Amino acid sequence: MTGKYNLRKKNTILRNLLGKIFAVWALIVFVITLLPVALLMWIIGVISEPKRTGIFRKISIVWMRIFFFLTGCRLKIFGKKNFKPRENYIVTCNHNSFMDVPVATPFIPRANKTIAKAEMAKIPLFGLIYKRGSVLVNRNDRKSREDSFKKMRQVLQMGMDMCIYPEGTRNKTELPLKDFHSGAFRLAIETGTAIIPALIFNTKKVLPAGKFYFWPSRMELHFLPAVQIDEDESYDFLKEKIHRIMSEYYELHRKK
Repeated sequence: MTGKYNLRKKNTILRNLLGKIFAVWALIVFVITLLPVALLMWIIGVISEPKRTGIFRKISIVWMRIFFFLTGCRLKIFGKKNFKPRENYIVTCNHNSFMDVPVATPFIPRANKTIAKAEMAKIPLFGLIYKRGSVLVNRNDRKSREDSFKKMRQVLQMGMDMCIYPEGTRNKTELPLKDFHSGAFRLAIETGTAIIPALIFNTKKVLPAGKFYFWPSRMELHFLPAVQIDEDESYDFLKEKIHRIMSEYYELHRKK
C-alpha cells in the first residue's frame, strides 16, 4: 500500500513539473506569435464593421491553429451544421478556463464578438487584439453595462453573432455549470435572436484556474441545436431552460 502511495506521489510531482515546463513553453509560443498578430490587428483597424471582425476571425483561426499545434493541443468541433445561412445567433458557452475564448471565438463558424472585461484591454499588445474581438464592459459600472448591452444589439443588427459566457466567471466548482446571469437571455428576448448553446470540454485540463500549469490535451467544442425565442417567455424562464439543456449535455458527454 505504501509503495503504491509513493508511486502516485512521484507521478503527481513529475506531472506537476512537466506541467510547469509546458506552461513556460506555451507562454513563449504565445508571446512570439502575439507580435505579428498584434500588428495585423492594428492594420485592420481601418476596415469598417462587420468586415473587420470577419477578418479578425480568420487571423485568429490561423493564430490559434499554430498555437495549438506548437503546444501539442488538439481541437475537435461538433455541430457546425446548427448554424443556418443568413441567420445570426447568441452563442452561450460554459466557462472553465482562460483557454475557452481562444477555443470558442475563432471557431464559431461566422464573424462574432464576445462580451469581455474592460480591464483586460489595458494589457499591452494583447489588449489591442482583445478589443478587436470584444464588446467591453466594466461590470462594476452601471452605465458601462447599459452601453455594452446597446453595443451587443448593434453587433446582432450588423449580422454577426454574439458569444456570451452566462456564468460570468470561470467555474471553479465541481458542478457542471454555475448559475447564469440574465444578460444573454434578456438580449435574446428583446432582439428575438435564437440561442445556440455551446459546450467546451477539457480546457480545464489544459489550463486550470489558479496555477501556472499547462497540459497538452484534446479539447472539444460542441454546438447544440438552436433554441428559438418566444417573446412571451421571461428572462428567468429562458435562462433556466438553457442552463438545463447545457448541464444535461455536459454531464452526458464529459469524460470522467
